Amino acid sequence: MKSLVIGILAHVDAGKTTLSESLLYLSGKISRLGRVDNKDAYLDTFELERARGITIFSKQAMFEIGKIQITLLDTPGHVDFSAEMERTLQVLDYAILVVSGADGVQGHTKTLWRLLHLYQIPVFLFVNKMDQNGTNKDKLMKELKRQLDDGCIEFSQIQTDEFYEQLAMCEEIMMETLLETGHIEISQIKKAITERKVFPCFFGSALKLEGVEQFMQDVVKYARIPSYPDEFGAKIYKIARDEQGNRLTYMKLTGGRLKVKDVITNSVWKEKINQIRVYSGHKYEQVNEVEAGSICAVTGLSQTRPGEGLGIEEASDTPVLEPVLSYQIILPEGCDPRVMLPKLRQIEEEEPELHIVWDEQLQEIQAQIMGEVQIEILQSLIQSRFGVNLAFDAGRIVYKETIANVVEGVGHFEPLRHYAEVHLLMEPGEPGSGLQFGVECSEDVLGKNWKRLILSHLTEKAHKGVLTGSGITDMKITLVSGRAHNKHTDGGDFREATYRAVRQGLKEAESLLLEPYYAFQLELPVKLVGRAMTDIEKMHGTCKITQTNDEMAVLVGSAPVVTMKNYQKEVVAYTKGLGRLFCSLKGYEPCHNGSEVIESIGYDSENDLTNPTGSVFCAHGAGFLVDWYAVKDYMHVESYLQENDDSSGDTVPNQVSYTEKRWISLEEIDQIINNTFYANQGKKSVWKKRKTARESYYEPVTYVREKESKAEYLLVDGYNIIHAWPELKEHADDNMDGARMKLLDTLSNYQGIRKCQIIVVFDAYLVQGHFEEVIDYHNIHMVYTKEAQTADQYIEKFAHDHQKKYNITVATSDGLQQLIIRGAGCALLSARELKVEIDGANERIMREYQEVNGIRRNYLIDALSPAAKQQVKEIVNKDKNQ
Repeated sequence: MKSLVIGILAHVDAGKTTLSESLLYLSGKISRLGRVDNKDAYLDTFELERARGITIFSKQAMFEIGKIQITLLDTPGHVDFSAEMERTLQVLDYAILVVSGADGVQGHTKTLWRLLHLYQIPVFLFVNKMDQNGTNKDKLMKELKRQLDDGCIEFSQIQTDEFYEQLAMCEEIMMETLLETGHIEISQIKKAITERKVFPCFFGSALKLEGVEQFMQDVVKYARIPSYPDEFGAKIYKIARDEQGNRLTYMKLTGGRLKVKDVITNSVWKEKINQIRVYSGHKYEQVNEVEAGSICAVTGLSQTRPGEGLGIEEASDTPVLEPVLSYQIILPEGCDPRVMLPKLRQIEEEEPELHIVWDEQLQEIQAQIMGEVQIEILQSLIQSRFGVNLAFDAGRIVYKETIANVVEGVGHFEPLRHYAEVHLLMEPGEPGSGLQFGVECSEDVLGKNWKRLILSHLTEKAHKGVLTGSGITDMKITLVSGRAHNKHTDGGDFREATYRAVRQGLKEAESLLLEPYYAFQLELPVKLVGRAMTDIEKMHGTCKITQTNDEMAVLVGSAPVVTMKNYQKEVVAYTKGLGRLFCSLKGYEPCHNGSEVIESIGYDSENDLTNPTGSVFCAHGAGFLVDWYAVKDYMHVESYLQENDDSSGDTVPNQVSYTEKRWISLEEIDQIINNTFYANQGKKSVWKKRKTARESYYEPVTYVREKESKAEYLLVDGYNIIHAWPELKEHADDNMDGARMKLLDTLSNYQGIRKCQIIVVFDAYLVQGHFEEVIDYHNIHMVYTKEAQTADQYIEKFAHDHQKKYNITVATSDGLQQLIIRGAGCALLSARELKVEIDGANERIMREYQEVNGIRRNYLIDALSPAAKQQVKEIVNKDKNQ
């Protein structure tokens, strides 16, 4: 029987589990519908899930539609269990993304969409809860196209001209087919869906079974059945344990067959399959053999891990989503942490969003997790499995570190009868790129086996930064040179040299502290927007208004996790339960209070004995330590950067990702060096600090960017212009809102021509308790001043604060304000001059359009193929003869 593996994903409370129940019920798999609120859902098999009403662990259900067997993988929707969901994506043929019709595209929905794009999984969308009041299909379709992809197309209007036209806009081949035949073949639609050019959208209510039947049939109709090779391959995506404690390895077969008693290997270990289980809900069936395309759980494997590939299948990349909070695990009195640690490792093996860390210095166990909801889940799991009641401390943020310039790290390890030297080029990477490793070293310098060994040492350890001891990220580390001794070098020597090279490079580099950021979506009453924007600014976040109506507004933006993690409670309090905050992990960005965090952590990189920054050299038959700043005075292999500098005459490009690029003189380099990485080293000898960049071992890396031109800003005094333009003043006497909108539309059109930043300022100084409010209106910005602040005051303050940074022009006919603005060095436009400028710009665009339109016209017939032209000609001739 043909098989498909389909995953179902959603933002929490979008109705994902309810839709799963509906699919199972309509397919005949279950005889009655379960419900989350009744705690009898088929796929919520754990007591914790039923008690909390959320999905925590991914599960599978098997059912059939026609001649196709579908394995449905239900994934957690809560952001705290995103890692559980992400690892499931690795084995999907298709995904069903459930969107709440009442809430639209929410914050975590966008995170899911980005992951589906990253893993290149075809998607069917089901917009749920369409039975609720206020849902609008047309409005939702526009939102899906705008926030997700233009390829989102409603599939309930099949066989209509509009449906085919939308499909044709997604792919050129379908466009040609439509022009030639008047319709598009199903095989072409299937191909476009598989290639992620089309995303079918369906609307309904899972709770009332509305639209689910058609959705289920069309998923099967438009899904392609994958083909698999005959050679064995499997992707492992989950590790679990059954009620008897047996270790279960969940995998998808991507090639060949798997039988009981088969011996599995990944070239490191070799183990035998004892059982093959096919799960559906909490029940399973034991089988002797499974074919490619099947999802199964096997027993007998003790060394597998999620993301591992077997046979022809390759291992997956490191998951995108990772823990951002760290807690100390407080054990009950009399519980030995070293006895508890192996038990916690079992839980870590099963829960990808949990990282267990043993701190040797503090003699304590730390747990890194995605969010606070996990704490209760972990406590319950550990209590039920091991009978131990754990507690957690208040928790702290998981920081990371990166570098902002290119350096060469050198590590040398040469105690008596040992020898190894390693040179690593360390470059800043794009934000979110993680750690990347490479080799640019000739085999004449280092043998292939030594290069492989050094790479394995780079990847086997979580390297610490030098600011706070946090893990490093977002950089590329390339092995560029090194040296081994024919007689005295062994593998352990290169381990020591590699670790020391990383640390030496970090000490020499300009390090940056990074912290996790949330991307958020905040829905709240319009009258409270000012309060919310003030809060977000205090939290060092940014935001903008994306939607607004008479009652509710939607703010989207980002803010540090440390400042925003408890904001949900405040939102509920000051909106009296009307506001809702949705957060998803955005990634790591420069820390907003880096100096404060570095000081509070108090990490001393040079006294971290397990991560030394210096190197070991040998003289007169004895080894001696050399501090990191002097290693390059003793190293045996010539500097890679110096060698490239001498041979090419060009400076090495410095790919700074996090800092502004500009011209830097040698004097500035000296100052930066003394104020940045020398500040990390504690007490240093005076002569070292005085050493200039030109006197150092090799020339410093400089980075260059052309001087940026100033951005242009046009500030418009809104009410002043409205009362100065006759057509707007006449309109304002009857309807001020209408006059405002007409001015905004005029300026919005003008911005498209002039391409400058336009800010229209309106007085709100008489509105009691009003906060300053900034709203994006199409391509311009609209500002309502705060209480007791006039538009004149806002414009004067903006001009005073930014006149050196921007080229500012102010449009107003207020004589006093013109004097003040001119004194601030800004350009001026009167209301009449602004009107003339806008009218002139519109006339120029119209003339250019008419000139182009007169020279070249586009006709539909020019786009038709010869066959289509012939058909049109025959139809015209037929009409003439009748």
